[in-house]
Amino acid sequence: MIKVKAHIPNMFTFFNLTLGILAIISILGEAYAISALLILLAAFMDRFDGKLARKFDAESELGKELDSLCDLISFGVAPAILIWSYQLSDIGIIGLGIIVLFAICGAYRLARFNIIEFEGFYMGIPITLCGGIVALLTLYAINYNTSIYFTGIIMLFLSYSMISKRIKLKKR
Repeated sequence: MIKVKAHIPNMFTFFNLTLGILAIISILGEAYAISALLILLAAFMDRFDGKLARKFDAESELGKELDSLCDLISFGVAPAILIWSYQLSDIGIIGLGIIVLFAICGAYRLARFNIIEFEGFYMGIPITLCGGIVALLTLYAINYNTSIYFTGIIMLFLSYSMISKRIKLKKR
């Protein structure tokens, strides 16, 4: 039973990844709302993997690395492709630059988080939150015609906020 408990957090991490992949596949079928909902569900799953790892005393370097890799797909790549496909492709190379920057900032934030000593405060906004905001922004844009330029500015702000050393959030 102890060995099974040790793998439960990683199962949630892999479910997070699965949802991120399904979100990307949904984008290919132009099911943007479904993709956004899958990203939000992935964020919900991501909330539990760390909690379960601590509860079952199953924290590991492998689990930490897996979580970051899966988070990059579900909250960096999938939201970037979603917002690109739904809106930012209309502004061409500028939109492409914005979504690449978002994914790069997310990757940098995750890598930096893995090598620093965590002291109860996140430095920069977590990629999970930023990816969730992009999903919500897309759902909003689907229902209310929003400006592409507004979306671009929000994406640039989110990119900056992930790597900012000035923004600090207390972990709950």
